[in-house]
Amino acid sequence: MRIGVIGTGRIGTIHANTLSRHREVGSLILTDADGARAQELAHRLGETAAPGVDEIFKWGVDAVVITTATSAHAELIGRAARSGLPVFCEKPIALDLPGTLQAISEVETAGTILQMGFQRRFDAGYTGAREAVRSGRLGRLHTVRALTSDQAPPPAEWLPLSGGLYRDTLIHDFDILRWVTGHEIVDVYAAGSDAGPPMFRAAGDVDTAAAVLTLDDGTLATATATRLNGAGYDVRMELAGELDQVVVGLDDRTPIASTEPTGPPAADKPWTGFLERFGPAYEAELAAFIEVVRGERANPCDGREALQALRVAEACEVSRRERRAVRLAELPGGTSAAVF
Repeated sequence: MRIGVIGTGRIGTIHANTLSRHREVGSLILTDADGARAQELAHRLGETAAPGVDEIFKWGVDAVVITTATSAHAELIGRAARSGLPVFCEKPIALDLPGTLQAISEVETAGTILQMGFQRRFDAGYTGAREAVRSGRLGRLHTVRALTSDQAPPPAEWLPLSGGLYRDTLIHDFDILRWVTGHEIVDVYAAGSDAGPPMFRAAGDVDTAAAVLTLDDGTLATATATRLNGAGYDVRMELAGELDQVVVGLDDRTPIASTEPTGPPAADKPWTGFLERFGPAYEAELAAFIEVVRGERANPCDGREALQALRVAEACEVSRRERRAVRLAELPGGTSAAVF
């Protein structure tokens, strides 16, 4: 199998390394807006660098992996679909619902594959939580608490391109909430704070956010995120039911300290970022993509799944801006094709 990787930044480099080692991948063609960066990575991996995106399609590949800036995702997904090529794309499809719906339409019209990069679906902790919920171990689920906290903020110049904290970060929590529980989010009430560094206010973004979400079975969930968690990278999900309670992301590297006299000690080596915390999950999602392309399994996260997570993020942005509860039914694209 020959795979084209478009984008060789931080996550693109990780994915290229993983694909280059995979037994079913014969070769890679790498390209990037920074040609020297693509050349350097190709040389290091023993792969081929292309001068631009056009060559990816002209030289012939069996599948495409998109890890560019978000603004280019939808166009590249459409181009791959029109070329009859299966695509793996980092989230989100686009920063708005019209662009997302257009790209999905192109994929569905062409009858091709689009697998989205929501890596938490491949993490052992979240998989265990899903099993606990689905098996009935927790009984009736009544409360879910999810959080994502970055240790340090991203570069200021990147913030206006990110889509904001809800679309860039909490979108993962919205997706995994649906995947773990098997239920849709029906309404949200969100708030955000830009009281931190002025670069967030300059970008029209917030550095800390929170949302209360109601699921279609009445379960209540909270989701919080921040760019400024100095203790370390913290991603957790607590699920409480009438019979039992479980937590994802609580281990000897969780960056939290107890104030109880007999509480566990603080982590000696707290997580520093998502690439470290979810390394095995990133490898597993690409292995799944290769299996999907080979017809060996169903798509674990298609474009419609990504659309639903973006709709929740969009609803949170409306709620924060207008200071009101927002029903998901107010937003377009509500027909779900969830893989539960």
